[in-house]
Amino acid sequence: MDHPSIDQGLLRPAPIASDDSNTAIKKPTPTEASNGFGASNVSPIAPRIRRRNRMITSCLECRRRKLKCDKSHPCTNCTKFARDCVFLAPALDSVSQLKLTEIKEKMGSLERVLEQDVARNNARREAKKGGLAAAQYADLEDVDFAPEPEDEKELEPSPLAVIDAVYDDDADDDLMDLGIQMGKLRLTDRLGGFFRPKMSDEISVSLADTRNDRRSPAEKAMTPDPSASVHPRPAHYMAPGPSYIPPTSSFFFASGNHGASLIDFLPSKFAADRLLRQYWHAVHPIARAVHRPSFQKRYDFFWYEVTLGIEPVGSLQAVVFAAMFSGVVSMPEELIIKDFGVAKKDLVENFQQGTETALIRANLLRTTKIETMQAFVMYMIPLCRDQMSRAHSALVGTGIRLAECMGLHRDGTEYGLKPVDVHVRRLIWYQLCFLDIRTCEAQGPRPGIRLDEFDTMFPLNVDDAELEDDPPPTKSANRWTDMTFSLIRMECNEMMRLLWFDRPKLEKKQLSLTAILGKIETFRKILHEKYLPLLDESIPIQQCAHIIMQILLTRMHIMVLHRYHNSVAFRIPDRLRQIILTSGTEQMECAMMFETHRPLSPWTWYAGAIQQYQTAFLLLAEVWAYPMRREADRIWRCLDFVFEPPLHLNRDQKARLILTEIRDRMGVYSDARKLRAPTGMLQRLGQSAPRKKGDGIVPEKPPIETGFSPREVQFGAGPGFDAIGEGSTYGGSDTMQTPGLTGGSTTSPTSPGGSGPEMSMSDDLMNDIDWNEWDKLFPPDINTGELNLPSSS
Repeated sequence: MDHPSIDQGLLRPAPIASDDSNTAIKKPTPTEASNGFGASNVSPIAPRIRRRNRMITSCLECRRRKLKCDKSHPCTNCTKFARDCVFLAPALDSVSQLKLTEIKEKMGSLERVLEQDVARNNARREAKKGGLAAAQYADLEDVDFAPEPEDEKELEPSPLAVIDAVYDDDADDDLMDLGIQMGKLRLTDRLGGFFRPKMSDEISVSLADTRNDRRSPAEKAMTPDPSASVHPRPAHYMAPGPSYIPPTSSFFFASGNHGASLIDFLPSKFAADRLLRQYWHAVHPIARAVHRPSFQKRYDFFWYEVTLGIEPVGSLQAVVFAAMFSGVVSMPEELIIKDFGVAKKDLVENFQQGTETALIRANLLRTTKIETMQAFVMYMIPLCRDQMSRAHSALVGTGIRLAECMGLHRDGTEYGLKPVDVHVRRLIWYQLCFLDIRTCEAQGPRPGIRLDEFDTMFPLNVDDAELEDDPPPTKSANRWTDMTFSLIRMECNEMMRLLWFDRPKLEKKQLSLTAILGKIETFRKILHEKYLPLLDESIPIQQCAHIIMQILLTRMHIMVLHRYHNSVAFRIPDRLRQIILTSGTEQMECAMMFETHRPLSPWTWYAGAIQQYQTAFLLLAEVWAYPMRREADRIWRCLDFVFEPPLHLNRDQKARLILTEIRDRMGVYSDARKLRAPTGMLQRLGQSAPRKKGDGIVPEKPPIETGFSPREVQFGAGPGFDAIGEGSTYGGSDTMQTPGLTGGSTTSPTSPGGSGPEMSMSDDLMNDIDWNEWDKLFPPDINTGELNLPSSS
């Protein structure tokens, strides 16, 4: 098959049965063995009789009766005796040969479809054996026979976003590779999983576009020239944030802490119990990596040995310290000062060093103990929750290789392990799968774990205590359990892995856009049918699970479509743009609710691992170029929250200010990083797709505030803005001086002409759209393709 179906991407195949009827290669029968090449008593092969090939020109009746045929049509003999005169057909001409070839190709295509159906059915049966919801994902056809629309045949992937990066040798390696900070957005040269080496130049092109310039002459005179950056090289917006925790090199090189004693880092039993309670409350529900009853027994045994003056084994030290380390990271600063009387930074540093020292003593790099690997994963979870450098990515890659060497990518049921051991191995593996996708998004270039390289099943949807029952459960429960939240994240993460490996096929025309968006829609429906009935919104942890599920689902549409949002030569269809706007806005609203809704505050420490607000940058470019979008009011509530601009500015001024700041800061960062661009990219820079007539024009009257549907989350304005200075979000001599202007919608008319703000994204995938299938997935009455508000009179 040319490409896997959704079953093949998400499903982990069950162990292969030993029944001979199901094996791919069957043993030969005695008759076959005696006649085969492997038989010992093979008789000599008789020489083939060579016959002279001679063209037959006589008719069949004369040939059968051995009469001389005069080769006329009909011949004289057949005419005389009233027989049917039939001649053998001559060799096919070129036209007939082409028709025959076409028929053979259609037969081959039908055979491939049949093979895919058989494979899909087999995968569904295997998935049902494993209890996976993904068994239902194979209903959508992978083969798209729809003809290619004429206006989409020339579309191509964006040349401004590449999967791999190349740097000059004189790059500044002393500079942290964390990118720049812009409000709540941390932006590097990698955006949406692709490197954008000319991001600063792309923004400059958009700022110079006359179609986006809605400033009055007075505003233009007071605003600096957008073509050049005037920022000096500051440090505050490229410095690591408070959530950044760098790993040390202790895992690979000798460290002074290797000889440190356990007592140097161990807190009192009272303080340790407090940190463990914090772990159970804030870490375990959202980033589960242990089986609670068995871990509690190990924790009690740890302190039993400590009280006796016995030093616990290295693996036990590591897993206990990793739990306490995660508990400290998840606590807010004020709570740490209240409970422990020290700064959070000092406490985090103590338990990080303690965990690393214990991992060294446990011989991490050559371990075969599950407990040591479990401790390493628990240590990486708080490190990879927000800002990450390439060092984090390297450590995760090491962890994946260690886990594969220990066989964690193979399901424990194949080796007859106990249910608790199987459960813990699955938890560790799928946490590594998440860290793989997380580091891939942040540092690239692609996931290290491939879809066809592991068969570890998802954990069962049961409570931890049930795994110790006799007999233990063998099927998932149809209710909310201790594992439900984690299973939602695991299934979404594996769907994202499928999309990561489908995107190159999409660009190579091996997979259609309809198929990949259909997979996402089918996955969404199945996930909702499976988990929404189990959720009670009145319980905070279940409400948190619902919000995170919505964030992850809406991110999938952005993963596929964001690179094609802005075309170089052809305009993206409005129905695709509407999906981007709808999904992106809902993602940002859910992210805002997750961070601001007070009952969810125990788990907001992990918000950066769920999403990074990069979608806000895409929405900013959209509503700045097209202010009349229907979602503009909702989008600007999100943008005020994410970028925290001065609230006295109107929307157009806010957008220009934010884009100018991002342009200048990314220019400084890119100059220091020395990221090289492909030669073909420079030739395409500045090109943009044509706009629809009237698109982006703002009426003289501000747009009317519109209501929201009951399912949409309502938010107020963003947080207040600090005075402009060195430590604030916006600062420097290039900020816009616009006193006396009030907030609200822009009121100045636009001037058509120039090149568009859409930063050169192409759409090679649009030529495979099957619009009939599309209407089934996205009903036309909802996705009308009408993006703007109606013109006000």
